[in-house]
Amino acid sequence: MERPQVSVICLCYNHARFVKEAIASVFRQTHPAVQLVVVDDASTDNSVQVIRESMEDHPDITFLPLLQNVGNCRAFNRGFALSTGTFIIDLAADDVLKPNRMMVGVDAFVSLGPDYGVHFSDAELIDASGNRIGYHSDRFPHASIPQGDIYRELISRYFINSPTMMMRRSVLEKLGGYDESLAYEDFDFWIRSSREWKYAYTPEPLVRRRMLKNSMSGDQYRKKSIQLVSTLRICEKILQLNRTIDEKKALSKRIGYEMKRAARLQEWGLALDYFKLLLRNRTLTL
Repeated sequence: MERPQVSVICLCYNHARFVKEAIASVFRQTHPAVQLVVVDDASTDNSVQVIRESMEDHPDITFLPLLQNVGNCRAFNRGFALSTGTFIIDLAADDVLKPNRMMVGVDAFVSLGPDYGVHFSDAELIDASGNRIGYHSDRFPHASIPQGDIYRELISRYFINSPTMMMRRSVLEKLGGYDESLAYEDFDFWIRSSREWKYAYTPEPLVRRRMLKNSMSGDQYRKKSIQLVSTLRICEKILQLNRTIDEKKALSKRIGYEMKRAARLQEWGLALDYFKLLLRNRTLTL
């Protein structure tokens, strides 16, 4: 039986120190049908040079060096447009795929059927030097991770380690890729995709996620971060997507959390916008 192709879209921005290892991890996969698309988002270090050196050993890499920095969402969409795989992995150039990541994901999709649009797993957490510092499951035990229809749970709380995701191409196509008006992609993608598709979880750590002090995930906890506004926009989308009273309650819980966080950062205008959204959610009749 011919195995379906998996396309990896590797996004690089000033990851010269790590991108070679990320690329190598793609070609160490036990799954036989692999496409790699590398997008460099106008790095200011020597990332492009390192990527081209890797291409000497792997000339089938599709490489898109952008001349201007466009951000993760736009960079991913440009890479996605060049991909052909049935399944897609969004790989940051500082993370590493375990050799069986694709095989496990494809087998899960094949066994579960087309209702399942996203597969995710536990992750091994590593430092800048590649030393293990823990696992995602240390904080989020396997028994606490829901599967199937997880839309309401995703509104309420964080539990998915985003670099571990593998997605059906058809899901991204129907959603129109990542929302390029946002500063980050994962929460929005989780919400929009889980509204229509189920999620499958594997407790095995299939990705090594590098935890860096200057990572984008830390920006959402800083004053004046553009990610804070993006989260408000995603909550506004949830308001429109909700169908049940329980989902409405979950959104109230999320808004309350985000409103308090905005207040702690003294983002008073944003906190007021969340309060207005909370009132709209409470008065909305489903």
